[in-house]
Amino acid sequence: MDLFLTANGQVRGRRTASDVVAVLGVPYAAPPFGPDRFKAPRPAPAWHGVRECVAFGPIAPQSADLPGAPSWSPGDEDVLSLNVWTGGADGARPVLVWIHGGAYTFGSSAQPDFDGTALVRAGLVVVTLNYRLGFEGFGQVPGGDHPANRGLLDQIAALEWVRDNIAAFGGDPADVTVAGQSAGATSVACLTVMERARGLFHRAVAHSLVGPVYSRQLAADTARLVAEAAGVPVTAEGLTASSPDDLVRASDRVAARLRDDPAAGARYYDPVLYGPVADGDVLPADPLDADPADRADVDLLVCHTTEEYWLLDAVGSSKKITTDGELAAFARDFGLPDDLVPAYRALRPHAPVLDLYLAIFGDMSFAEYSSRFADRHAEAGRSTYLARFARKRVTEGGVVRPWHCADVPFAFGVLDVPEMAFLIGGPPTPEDHDLSRRMVRAWADFAATGEPGWGTDTVRIWGAADEGNAYDGFRAAWRTADYADIHP
Repeated sequence: MDLFLTANGQVRGRRTASDVVAVLGVPYAAPPFGPDRFKAPRPAPAWHGVRECVAFGPIAPQSADLPGAPSWSPGDEDVLSLNVWTGGADGARPVLVWIHGGAYTFGSSAQPDFDGTALVRAGLVVVTLNYRLGFEGFGQVPGGDHPANRGLLDQIAALEWVRDNIAAFGGDPADVTVAGQSAGATSVACLTVMERARGLFHRAVAHSLVGPVYSRQLAADTARLVAEAAGVPVTAEGLTASSPDDLVRASDRVAARLRDDPAAGARYYDPVLYGPVADGDVLPADPLDADPADRADVDLLVCHTTEEYWLLDAVGSSKKITTDGELAAFARDFGLPDDLVPAYRALRPHAPVLDLYLAIFGDMSFAEYSSRFADRHAEAGRSTYLARFARKRVTEGGVVRPWHCADVPFAFGVLDVPEMAFLIGGPPTPEDHDLSRRMVRAWADFAATGEPGWGTDTVRIWGAADEGNAYDGFRAAWRTADYADIHP
């Protein structure tokens, strides 16, 4: 049977394969609009009868149109939903809860990258979720009734739903791994240092963490810019009077203006307006700076790709930097130490300026931040595993790089989904399928046992000819860099 009983009522899913049921669009909280807008998530209302959960729920307000995924339309409000992939209601299998990325501004659990079928066949129950994005989820709203980091609070509400309901889907609520990539990975890192999330998960997987998180001042400055673009005062009343669509459009205008303004500092290069805010309440500190005693006692698996920012260059979201003068200005705008650019020139002596810029930008934003988070977790006495994704492929169009997001379809086992062709450079090869099977197995084993298949004293390099400890030279270049001095 494809019928399951939750605390709010019965749900019916659909088969994605003969041995896998997907239960889609299950509300885990009430629609966060009307009187509940800009507030902490409220419980979802119960329903009578059987709720047909055979299609993804509406996604959070955004302007993005992603391949193979639904778009948001003004009026879509029941956006706090999740999806469960399971092999059946019997047993108590390890659970993997996935938090999608998208610069805290776009994306959803409905993206074809995140189909849980392969991971279910590897022995897991898989949950994916939507959460508030953009201003709705991370914009600063004055007043004590409007907490910061509402998107993170949504994620906690989803984890509470898992605790209370996943047994009905054959999952073990005492064996939950929370996982994410990019903004989703930093969300995972934030959850590990948030008291509200304590006890809701037991392991964590974080691919391509992005940091640092935002200060209260930066969040306030962003709110002011967006309110001005929307033509409203920076007050709870003014922001509430603006519709979600108004604030999406205003945010897009602000990002476009920053992208065209060399005086915008760090936000000139690839403006990301929103992110978790170290407000001292919901999120006590940047995950790198949290007190060791405040770190959740959970096993951790961290991974990043070796050429992250080449994707952002390929899709046109980041500024093209091609001269030495522009590279020097970039380093100044981000507050990078004086010895960092020369260190990268030594690492890549024949690289053009654009490649140096992309390497520094990618390592600053993702690789070094990810690696430091792993260091901090290990220093606090927690079991920590590190991997890097280095798979390259030569095609007629050139080299397909191990760029941002390329690792995700391998870990989910969805290489044959047509929308993955751009990320992985065309149809998958037999070698690709072999790599994917090993990455799926590593996730499943880690979720089940806390061990992904290698030791805490080595680094797995996925897709390299030698998958042993390698590709660590970039870290020496960052030895004098302090994220407290780096401007997001």
